[in-house]
Amino acid sequence: MPGVNPMALPLSDRSALITGVSRRRGIGYAVASRLAADGASVFVHHHRAHDAAQPWGADDLDEVLTGLRAGLTDGASLDDIDLDLADPDAPDELVAAARASLGHLDVLVCNHAQSGHDGPLEEVTAETLDRHWQVNTRSTVLLTRAFATQHDGRGTGRVVWLTSGQGQGPMSGTIAYAASKAALAGLTASVADPLADRGILLNTVNPGPVNTGYLDDVLGGPDAATVLARFPAGRAGDPDDPARLVAWLVSDEGRWMVGQVLHTEGGFRRWG
Repeated sequence: MPGVNPMALPLSDRSALITGVSRRRGIGYAVASRLAADGASVFVHHHRAHDAAQPWGADDLDEVLTGLRAGLTDGASLDDIDLDLADPDAPDELVAAARASLGHLDVLVCNHAQSGHDGPLEEVTAETLDRHWQVNTRSTVLLTRAFATQHDGRGTGRVVWLTSGQGQGPMSGTIAYAASKAALAGLTASVADPLADRGILLNTVNPGPVNTGYLDDVLGGPDAATVLARFPAGRAGDPDDPARLVAWLVSDEGRWMVGQVLHTEGGFRRWG
């Protein structure tokens, strides 16, 4: 962003690793864009094979990275890597790569998620449960451990986990996904407590019903008015809605938030 005084930006001279940044309509892209606009250098993780297997398909990664690069402020940098976080060694590899590229890490945002190939209780399998656990839960904890190990104690350490609305109401059709995300919400306080002593603040964000493309058919169909009536603002969430909260949490303005599970749902009414 030429012409902007970098010292006036809240994340100037800070570096952030954001996972799950592979689609321009995704929350990860919105978070990376926000942090870049606030002055941060960003290292983004993606796993295109996951998106390619989903109904919405995969974006052109060159276009994703070009879009992010255009939002960098003077002196900030961008780098990326493709990794399958189901690999138990991938979290350490990812943090090491990000630190090697950026020099140090201040921020970790765990936005990645295994989704799809799930179902209700009667259809759930051990394989489905294990895959969701590996990607959504285990890798997030291991990424946080690796981040904490390399953190240099500058007092700017921030970790944000992204969970889901499984504690706000039933998600009966996605048992493996809901279980893996519920584990993160349940672990938040236990992991945040020792990290705080090391100058690293962990919080978890439930982004709520955000249309990253999966709601297009619903919002373009005959039930659109009924669905939108459940939102006081008359619209579903936009990826930038949770991204604004994440950007605040990782800035100095969010320094008094520790160990919280925050719901940014726009007043979404699950019943009624």
